[in-house]
Amino acid sequence: MTSSDTPRGHRDPGEGAVRALGRLFRPHRRRLGGALAVFVVKHSPVWLLPLVTATIVDTVVLHLPLDGMWVATGVIMLILVVNYPLHLLYVRLLHGSVRRAGTELRSALCTRLQELSIGYHNRTSAGVLQAKVVRDVETVEQMAQQTTDTGMSAITVLIGGLTIVGVRAPHFLPLLLVIVPLAALVVMRLRTSLRDHNEVFRHDVEHLAARVNEMAQLIPVTRAHGLERHALRRMDDTLRRVLTSGLRLDLLNGRVASLSWVFLNILGVLFLTASALVAYHGAWGIGAGDVVMLSAFLTTSTTSLATLMTLAPVIAKGLESIRSASEVLRTPALEDNKGKAAVTEVHGAVDFRAVGHTYDGTDRSAVRDFTLRVAPGETIALVGQSGAGKSTVLNLLIGFIRPQAGRILLDGVDMAELDLRTYRRFISVVPQEPILFDGTVRENVAFGMPDADETAIRTALRDANALEFVDRLPDGLDTPVADRGAHLSGGQRQRLVIARALLRDPRLLILDEATSALDTRSEALVQEALARLVRGRTTFVVAHRLSTIRDADRIVVMRDGEIAEIGSHDELLRGGGAYTRLHAGRPA
Repeated sequence: MTSSDTPRGHRDPGEGAVRALGRLFRPHRRRLGGALAVFVVKHSPVWLLPLVTATIVDTVVLHLPLDGMWVATGVIMLILVVNYPLHLLYVRLLHGSVRRAGTELRSALCTRLQELSIGYHNRTSAGVLQAKVVRDVETVEQMAQQTTDTGMSAITVLIGGLTIVGVRAPHFLPLLLVIVPLAALVVMRLRTSLRDHNEVFRHDVEHLAARVNEMAQLIPVTRAHGLERHALRRMDDTLRRVLTSGLRLDLLNGRVASLSWVFLNILGVLFLTASALVAYHGAWGIGAGDVVMLSAFLTTSTTSLATLMTLAPVIAKGLESIRSASEVLRTPALEDNKGKAAVTEVHGAVDFRAVGHTYDGTDRSAVRDFTLRVAPGETIALVGQSGAGKSTVLNLLIGFIRPQAGRILLDGVDMAELDLRTYRRFISVVPQEPILFDGTVRENVAFGMPDADETAIRTALRDANALEFVDRLPDGLDTPVADRGAHLSGGQRQRLVIARALLRDPRLLILDEATSALDTRSEALVQEALARLVRGRTTFVVAHRLSTIRDADRIVVMRDGEIAEIGSHDELLRGGGAYTRLHAGRPA
């Protein structure tokens, strides 16, 4: 499902979860309608059986002709025999539609996550987003399947039974028409409190998912500093909160189920006693068969009403999950590329003109009055202390954030007028922490380039100084890179990322402290690979070790979001300014 196919119901903040659910299943309404029709036929023996029983009892007690009994028995037997193929057809229609709708919802969520701004992802835990895509959609699927399977069973029994009673014992119909609304009223009264408690529980589980994700990422730090008990104490607080809200929700669900059962069975006993007394006194033409029918129907209808009531928490939980997914689908923090010019060619000229940016929630500008003209093929190094604005400049260049003041021109065109998705096809980023995914070496290097042949991949690996260790792996290019390449060294992972960048042949290259976490030998291999990578490309380098950027065409020294000085390594050292102090290990 593309972003244009995303159910519009999820995007309107004022739209309810029920309407959003309708939007989700609208494309499958014909298959769902067919499933409901098949269900009514296949499930009819449940509410027809009391009528057949009444017919048989009356035939025996009143010595009626056997023709009626044989006809009733034949009809019910026929429906029972065809139940199996009808049930398979029903499962194919209903469950197939629900699974497809769930897949489309997950696709819409993933599409939306790709469209949302980097600022949104920085604010939102990956664990929370994972819970929305996996757990919330699964809950919606379960709600749709359970409410249809169980709810339709109960509803068809009630409608079929009311119809039969209306024909054979119409005097009892008003009493039944009182029981059904009373039960429905109980469900509606309980639904609000169930929804509120489900929302609290959902938020607590999302918080737990975020905390587990955080704990997993921090395990190397935790273990290295002997902070296991501290990490567990933080986790225990979250677990206790989930336990408390879960127990509270379970208790409320238990109250709903128990009160429903007691209420419906009291009504059932009263109804059965009333019908027996009427038949005993010979009133309203009620006979023994009718009493048996009313008794059997009362049992099934009581069970059906109780079932409908137990669906209340399932529905409440499912609707809460719909609301949870809708939070992502209608989030407005999108990168706006609609109607903007596609980038088909990049030469590499970048011009920052008095660029400024301030992050939300802060008063201090991260970057201000940043002016820099970069020629195609030039290498620019950004240096400065932490918080100087280096990463903000890179994010502005990539387009993750937009300038709030000034302009950035790419080959003379304002980037605000460009479709950044097409622009980024000409960029490669080599971050400090190499990013690999669960796949083979081949798939990681050729990520986003399915047409890359083996020769091109091996050439990229050779130029990245990675081919030697890749050929030593058990399956070479087809060796799985599991757990983000945990079985590889930091230098090996970084060289695979460089090979990926080489294969893309970018025009703009961004190196974000690409060697800061490596040992001396690995750094030498990576630096040699980077030297091949930057050749002929416009390159922006952020470096912690100043020795790694000596050969940059220009070095931009940043301080408090502004440019302090610009020049080559030798020029800046001769100037004796901020760069000289940084080079000597002193604050700029």
